[in-house]
Amino acid sequence: MLRVGDVPLHVLSEGSGPVCVLSPGLGMSWFDWDPVVPLLTGHRTVVRFDRPGLGFSAPAAEPPTAEGEAARIAGVLDALGLDGPATVVGHSLAGFHAEAFARLHPERTAGLVLVDSSVEENARPVAARELRTAAARARGHAIASAGLPLALGPALRRLTVRASSLRREDPAPAALVRRTYGTGRVARALLMENARYRDVAAELELLRTEHPLPPVPVTVLAASTGGDSWFERRRLARLRALAELLQGEFEAVAPAGHLVMYDRPEAVAEAVLGLPLPRPLSVSAGSTPRPR
Repeated sequence: MLRVGDVPLHVLSEGSGPVCVLSPGLGMSWFDWDPVVPLLTGHRTVVRFDRPGLGFSAPAAEPPTAEGEAARIAGVLDALGLDGPATVVGHSLAGFHAEAFARLHPERTAGLVLVDSSVEENARPVAARELRTAAARARGHAIASAGLPLALGPALRRLTVRASSLRREDPAPAALVRRTYGTGRVARALLMENARYRDVAAELELLRTEHPLPPVPVTVLAASTGGDSWFERRRLARLRALAELLQGEFEAVAPAGHLVMYDRPEAVAEAVLGLPLPRPLSVSAGSTPRPR
């Protein structure tokens, strides 16, 4: 447990070599990266952490923001004494956080790997943000007071994983799932991340206009079931457009569900290890083409 920004966070650092930070999607925990980590630790210092309220981390007083999550990644690295550039890997919602980190901390960014990242084109601030935040807090308190997380949390977690993975099973240990998703703390954090999702997307849209992406390699991994439905084509097109926006590489990973780290962990590891080794930035952000 490390105190980062006045919040005790559960942090793991394993392996050696250039630094790689793995950040999971909405409501997920450090152990969701377990299939990927052994493929990286022989080549990278792999850092994982639970965002406030999730996993084993303590809750935060303030709701999540893109800038705040970028600062949290930097704070975790500071707490570990890792001041060199890091490759940041963001899954789903954490793709927003990873990109925000690169834009706000360019000198600390070696590269980005966005794993089936969330995409919101032309996101705009949503009305009644404070009201929605208060409502999420109230729902979380009511759910926790009724004992619903212990009764339903682990089962809902497993159903979600099965629906999002082609494995159709949750490989996480049952005892660990109960210790985390059976708590009101995790339920409240999940509800808050969901309530502030569009606000974080809109904030990132603004950051894109104010803070250029540094000249670092970017890879966007898109999960593909191999089907040809309109939904599948539309989702892949959106992620391809994200890669083009960030001047990065696009790769469809098939067959895989949204939880690419479970279905194709080797694809995630290969994307990380395939990026050029980090080097200090010697030019201002945006002044040269990004390495490809």
